[in-house]
Amino acid sequence: MPEIIDTHCHLDWKPLCEDVHDVLNRAREVGVVHCITIGTDLETSVKNVAYAEAHEQVSAAVGVHPNEAENVSDDGVKAIVELSKHPQVVAIGEVGLDFYRDYASPEAQYKTLSTFIELAKQRNLPVIIHCRDAYAELIAVLQKEAQGVQGVIHCASGPPSFIEAALELGFYVSFAGNVTYPSAKDLRELIALVPDDRLLVETDAPFLTPQPKRGQKNEPSFVAHTLEFIAQARQMSPDTLGQITTANARRLFKL
Repeated sequence: MPEIIDTHCHLDWKPLCEDVHDVLNRAREVGVVHCITIGTDLETSVKNVAYAEAHEQVSAAVGVHPNEAENVSDDGVKAIVELSKHPQVVAIGEVGLDFYRDYASPEAQYKTLSTFIELAKQRNLPVIIHCRDAYAELIAVLQKEAQGVQGVIHCASGPPSFIEAALELGFYVSFAGNVTYPSAKDLRELIALVPDDRLLVETDAPFLTPQPKRGQKNEPSFVAHTLEFIAQARQMSPDTLGQITTANARRLFKL
């Protein structure tokens, strides 16, 4: 059984938050040794740090999702900055750009992203990047503002040029359960672009349930299905890929 780290989940969302203890036990049973639970605003960042305090198997990231960029106050940002000092916080995120939805103006998204890239620099923490339909714009920001910052493109998507540019900047790339969908041909083509030492796996639970579990709410234990799918695509065993991605996660997040 491969050892796996789920590098991106949201334990604060239902139904996961209704019984985190059982969720983590099920994950442990299939080899998931650690989970990073991700903040999307102040409230969820606070909750996820509390989960990390309560469970040795969990670390947290704190930040503001681009869709929430209009909803966070200056005081809220200051509170997240303070929260980032917590010893269980291993990353800043998720942050980024999302032009697929219009929940927040581009101006607010750019401002929030810049703020948290700067925080990642100050704290010497990696940044977890969300990007949807803003690939060229995001790379331009990272090239200008994130030189020397480590991080991960979470839930890999976009054109190959986006992934290649992120890799050139030193970023890791993480795949979620949507890579297993029969319709995800373009997404699967990205798998081969990522070298072994930059590859991560995640669930984005409770979203993006991998194909073998479609119809259920996603949870960290299901990352094993995504790992197996990617291992097959890369023509290696799940155990080998588990060792590779777990070592990468430990290196990036200093676990």
